[in-house]
Amino acid sequence: MFAPLLSHPWVYPTLEVVHFLGIALLLGNLCLLEARVFGLGATLPLEGLARLSLTLAVLGFTLAAGSGLTMFASQPQELLVNRAFTLKMLLIGLAGGNALWFHLRGSLQRLDGTARALMLLSTLIWLGVLVCGRWIAYV
Repeated sequence: MFAPLLSHPWVYPTLEVVHFLGIALLLGNLCLLEARVFGLGATLPLEGLARLSLTLAVLGFTLAAGSGLTMFASQPQELLVNRAFTLKMLLIGLAGGNALWFHLRGSLQRLDGTARALMLLSTLIWLGVLVCGRWIAYV
């Protein structure tokens, strides 16, 4: 289905750039919010910063997911048996569950030890996603 589209020499590299941009927006904004949750930039209002950084993080995730799904569609058989890809998908699921837990418990309002632990866990999971994404080509 997507193979003819991806046979053009510029399409796949363009998708990779969009994917990378999405990851940068996602991880960069989560790190910014985490820094604020841990007390850096305490003079910045948390509510406004959270609204901006989470909006940009969701935009980043949308770009990464859309481009990732398109790249996946070009070679699903190879990717489904790739251990790095499988681990990447598992970690993305864990990141989603962690984000859901973070927001459902009202962590931004509490800013307690659990909020900080969930925020740090989120960043570590997303860094794992990033590492697995790079390993896909080598496993």
